[in-house]
Amino acid sequence: MKAILCVPASALALAVAFQAVGAALPQARTEHGITYISGGIGHDESAAMKAEAGNYPLSMVFSAGKDNEYLADVRIAIKDEAGKEVLNAVSDGPIMLIKVPAGTYSIAAERNGKTLHHTVRVNQKGDKQVNFHWPSA
Repeated sequence: MKAILCVPASALALAVAFQAVGAALPQARTEHGITYISGGIGHDESAAMKAEAGNYPLSMVFSAGKDNEYLADVRIAIKDEAGKEVLNAVSDGPIMLIKVPAGTYSIAAERNGKTLHHTVRVNQKGDKQVNFHWPSA
């Protein structure tokens, strides 16, 4: 006797959607023990990263100009409260998610020779978003 597997169409569609989102997420990288992902180019990858942001205590978004054009190739340098650099990387897209321990950090984001600075207090929850916006594209 053969067993018949009956799966509601909505459950199957949900499983396929989760698989698609997972497939679109960029590869995580680690520097000095800090794990991060960067990307967000295209609708699928952007949606996947926004869904993943809750698992990263710090997220950053990069844009420029009056139309808020999203940016890639932004150099990021993050220092802890003691001034020690914990991450120095280039973002592959307009979104960067970073797993840093709770604490206060100084962030410098450089694009085309212009650097913007933010100081942030990061909790362990994925609830700290920093927006870097350059006035001209």
